[in-house]
Amino acid sequence: MPRRSDAEKVKYMKCNVKIKKIIAAAVIFAAALAVLYAFMNVYVIASASGKILSSDSAAKDTYDCILVLGAGLRSDGTPSDMLKDRLDMAAKLYFDGASGKILVTGDNGRISYNEPVAMSKYLVQNKGVPADDIVLDYAGFSTYDSMYRAKEIFGAEKIVAVTQKYHLYRAVFVANALGLDCSGVACDTVTYRGQFMRDVRETAARAKDFISSFLKPKPKYLGEKEYAF
Repeated sequence: MPRRSDAEKVKYMKCNVKIKKIIAAAVIFAAALAVLYAFMNVYVIASASGKILSSDSAAKDTYDCILVLGAGLRSDGTPSDMLKDRLDMAAKLYFDGASGKILVTGDNGRISYNEPVAMSKYLVQNKGVPADDIVLDYAGFSTYDSMYRAKEIFGAEKIVAVTQKYHLYRAVFVANALGLDCSGVACDTVTYRGQFMRDVRETAARAKDFISSFLKPKPKYLGEKEYAF
């Protein structure tokens, strides 16, 4: 086997040094991203923690509306189990006097799928909430969009948001970052199927909305102001 010349050895050593520097830089960059990712999640949770209330505590105050975020429908068009729990808690807060209005916000991106209508029907037919006291937001395609539209389209200033606790931190954080006075009430009744993956995805969603809440981009659909509250 032919021996390397001194020039080849030097070249080989320089190449190794360069590769090691690239690897070190990549490791440092990845570590910095991991720290930033963790910071954004901790910040969102810490910022919202003081605004998460029990249903009894929330009912002692008065809000422009009780905001219910969409959580999917069954194949027959009725609310999923998670969404039912959100709606049940919203109805409880309504009848306990927290607000005289419920804002249901969700996805109606296609004709065959309409979360706000399904949510409204459930509240009227199953919980006895008067239809006139329910406001429908058909363009609540994300937590960020729903909170942005609650303020800018429907004129809400002080709200109480209802969702599961893992999601509630982000919902409350986003709302307050957008200028709403928002508290939150968790509605967990069971451990939901697939919760581990929801928790994992939520960490990414917190990071995304942490950035969005500072940049404050407009939602995909905004529309004309309705001033429901």
